[in-house]
Amino acid sequence: MAKPVDRVCLCWQRRGREKIDRQAIAVAMSVAMASPQPLLLRHLAKVAITFGIFLLLSPVSITSADDDISHHGSAPKSPSCDNTLRLVKVKIWVDGAESSVLGGLTARFGGSLPTEAKDGARFPAVFTNPSNCCSNSSSKLSGFIALSIRGDCDFMTKAEFAESGGAAGLLVINDGEELLEMSCREDHVSNITIPIVMISKSGGGAIEKFMTSSKKVELLLYSPNRPIVDFSVVFLWLMAVGTIVCASLWSEFTGSKKNDERYNELSPKESSNAGTVQDDAEDEVVDISAKSAIVFVISASTFLVLLYLFMSSWFVWLLIVLFCIGGIEGMHSCIVALILRKWRNSGDKKVNLPLLGEISVLSIVVLLFCLVFSIVWAAKRKESYSWVGQDILVSFICITCFASLSFLHESIIFIQVATVLLCCAFIYDIFWVFLSPLIFHDSVMIAVARGDNSGGESIPMLLRVPRTFDPWGGYDMIGFGDILFPGLLVSFAFRYDKANKKGVLNGYFLWLTIGYGFGLFFTYLGLYLMDGHGQPALLYLVPCTLGFAVILGAARRELKHLWNYGEESSQSKENAAEA
Repeated sequence: MAKPVDRVCLCWQRRGREKIDRQAIAVAMSVAMASPQPLLLRHLAKVAITFGIFLLLSPVSITSADDDISHHGSAPKSPSCDNTLRLVKVKIWVDGAESSVLGGLTARFGGSLPTEAKDGARFPAVFTNPSNCCSNSSSKLSGFIALSIRGDCDFMTKAEFAESGGAAGLLVINDGEELLEMSCREDHVSNITIPIVMISKSGGGAIEKFMTSSKKVELLLYSPNRPIVDFSVVFLWLMAVGTIVCASLWSEFTGSKKNDERYNELSPKESSNAGTVQDDAEDEVVDISAKSAIVFVISASTFLVLLYLFMSSWFVWLLIVLFCIGGIEGMHSCIVALILRKWRNSGDKKVNLPLLGEISVLSIVVLLFCLVFSIVWAAKRKESYSWVGQDILVSFICITCFASLSFLHESIIFIQVATVLLCCAFIYDIFWVFLSPLIFHDSVMIAVARGDNSGGESIPMLLRVPRTFDPWGGYDMIGFGDILFPGLLVSFAFRYDKANKKGVLNGYFLWLTIGYGFGLFFTYLGLYLMDGHGQPALLYLVPCTLGFAVILGAARRELKHLWNYGEESSQSKENAAEA
């Protein structure tokens, strides 16, 4: 009888198909782990990677940090109320000394702002009285930039009272951290000539703190132009595509030469502990059926909602700790695999340690390095260069997850697995980015990825690259799921091509990799056309990978073979074993 499944990798199994070649699984898992691992490390890896796979469906959309724009309603077609929404820099001087810079967003109406700070003018700031600016202000507004809170009346009414009082501009302080689109009243022609800008609640709080200290606060508003394409997009694209290609080829690159030797070592005739290794490998595989894939998405949705509702700094810290555990294991496995590939005997020297058991000296040294690397990253995660360490850890985790799938060669049902997983993730991604505002009045996916209410902390399960040429800074990001779900299909395509002796051009691996690259391109195009509003990347990636695989298979008249691939080979193996 097979043991109850509690495994790390994803595979497809129908009921009754329990007769998997256990020796092949043990071989592949030992290759993936690269060297004998202590029991404690294996259990830690199991917890971290299982948790990581569960979080694949957390913030998987690509989004633009620090510049999310919430669009509510549609602006009237009047030419006087159809301004292009532009991000604004609000430079602050306190008692004549330059202090800080805040971000804001222009309205659909009102005057324009200069694109460079040198062309702008500094004005003192004053709060309107009443603070909502829904009536004439008792505070002097002439020659000042007026500040008012959001609410109680529409944006145009606030602007009209501010301009009638002689204000040089109006800053509307939102009641949240997002930047809200400010439109005109329906069928109303705007005659407002002063600039109208919205800033976040925290930005307004910062200005108010200075002003309540009896300090003179001056503001300068300008709206620099953004580059159409930032270098970070290209670099992130290369990292995502490169991670998938590297992960797909990883087990081939590091383990193919040792596969036969490992198999012989695990043969019952030559190894007394083969059963133990097999049982360990058995414990490190997860079965996903059509039903469990749906349950998986429902569970991930529940976890995402909990993140959204109860996001806090301590909760994000828990995610950071688990991320570091997964990163340590991923980096450790990959580095050891590379070293053993070059120096095959370097892991022979072993020591017996309390709790850890027998472990190679090489593994200890690499483990200490990975531990220090993760601790330093966690301590410096808010520094401007921390994205490098985060991307390294994410890449190693992705490669390790793919390497754990190295035994899925002929025992999986190729297109059926991909169809179930990708279609479920496709619906999930679209719902939590585009449809969740209908229920929660906010895009849950984007709010979680942005780290709202997290005390300045952010979820680390993302590849991110800073916008080097963007005057607004921020990061372009891509989530775990956007790499691993389509990457699973690409990895399967590589194994299918190899098993069926297909060339580069008449196979599927190259074309699905190209399809994934185009899917990312379309995602960034959608991001640009939607003014930086977060996009569900799987909306573009699934059609460009799964859809392309189906079309290509149908055109080559191989779709039936693709659909049933794994089932026939598994049945033939079972028949041979029974014979």
